[in-house]
Amino acid sequence: MNDRVLDQIRSNNHRAISRLITQIENGTEVLDSDFSELFQYSLRALRIGITGPPGAGKSTLINCLVQHIVNRNLSVGVVAVDPTSPFTGGALLGDRVRMNRYSGNPDVFIRSMGSQGDLGGLAKKAQDVGDVLAASQKDIILFETVGVGQGEHDIIKAVDFTIVVLVPESGDEIQLMKAGLIELADAFIVNKADRDGADRLIQGLEHILKNYSQHPDHIPKVYRTVANRDEGVAEALNGIMESIENEQTTGALDQRRIRRHRQRVSTLIREYLLKSFWSDYRESHLIEETRTIESVRRSPYEIAQQLIKSADYE
Repeated sequence: MNDRVLDQIRSNNHRAISRLITQIENGTEVLDSDFSELFQYSLRALRIGITGPPGAGKSTLINCLVQHIVNRNLSVGVVAVDPTSPFTGGALLGDRVRMNRYSGNPDVFIRSMGSQGDLGGLAKKAQDVGDVLAASQKDIILFETVGVGQGEHDIIKAVDFTIVVLVPESGDEIQLMKAGLIELADAFIVNKADRDGADRLIQGLEHILKNYSQHPDHIPKVYRTVANRDEGVAEALNGIMESIENEQTTGALDQRRIRRHRQRVSTLIREYLLKSFWSDYRESHLIEETRTIESVRRSPYEIAQQLIKSADYE
């Protein structure tokens, strides 16, 4: 990365930021050394993940959160991970739709990213985009994901604090929380809390958090909001920021960032090793070994060992 581009990113040039993010999404023109240059300027930003089932009103909630963050004289970047259009391959919910309210505001940058059927790769790209936004001196970066599947879990592991958004109709999501989501959440927001069943959901959540949490000394709080009327959002943000400040004081936030850093290194190593392993010879050899249904009957372990031991392995 030349000095001019780096200076543009660091000076919060939104046009330069957009260009670099597009290159990251396309997987072109961005070198590992470019990310290394950016990284030293990306350590200060707070990264918050927001996830939950489709229809929970996350985008509306984030619009409100962004405004309240700006009201605190802080800058914010949003990475919105959207489902991919089967027709265009792009994000169904474009950033132009999301950015109408904040267009032209230098303290707000919002970008949507389509999964293109590859949430595993998207998790890495979302982290890289987070580095770009952090290097542009954004104070807080919000990562929004759609759904509560494994891909979303991977992306959420890239943040400092996780918020799960639910609505009164999400009773079945309680079972998902028992199955693992509850262990990822640092706070819950029950949105559309003016609907029937909100009190029941909140009581159910608090019961589960009290009885199933693996960390009884750190039980996530539950907040209620009606985002389309901007009710309860400021209070939820205040409580969340207070929780984060407490984690900074106790050192828990630093430990979480260390774990996130280690996991990112491990992910990169796996990626590098896979790229170096799959030479043209190995790919053609695998195709040859599985060309017919008879050859497929060979143990995959046997084929894998043969490929690992192939003469061109370096």
